[in-house]
Amino acid sequence: MWAYTVGFTVLPHVGGFLGWLMNRKEIPILYEKLKKPSWCPPLKIFPVAWTVLYTGMGYASYLIWNDLGGCNSKAVIPLGLYGAQLALNWAWPHFFGAHNLKMALIDTLCLDALAIGTMCSWYRINKVAALLLVPYLGWLAMATCLSIRIWKDNPEQKSGKSE
Repeated sequence: MWAYTVGFTVLPHVGGFLGWLMNRKEIPILYEKLKKPSWCPPLKIFPVAWTVLYTGMGYASYLIWNDLGGCNSKAVIPLGLYGAQLALNWAWPHFFGAHNLKMALIDTLCLDALAIGTMCSWYRINKVAALLLVPYLGWLAMATCLSIRIWKDNPEQKSGKSE
């Protein structure tokens, strides 16, 4: 069973790593240029935070999969919501890296709804798994506020075009 535990725990990191790999040159340049609020975390905090968050959500997804007896009809909604929010999570760096702050914000808002839905659907199955998503939802709340502020404060970037 340990292989399943490791596989589910590592899975979120795969998309996060690919997003970083594909946008590693563009994001730091854009991030430096943007007008950001004083409470904006430094860029170097993001990989540390996402490592912790991806590990927690990955392990939580394993707990749900295990409690539901694998991929079956009972798992469609809880793991489907998880997969959908994970896909939006992985898509965000591509919008941001393309300087499309509006699409990055839309992605974040949809991600928020799916992550909340995931947590609610998981709570009835495994409370520990649901609670492992609380730090993720906290980070998403901060990221959503940050995305709104950055989108509002950087009108030249709203269209997805850079100078």
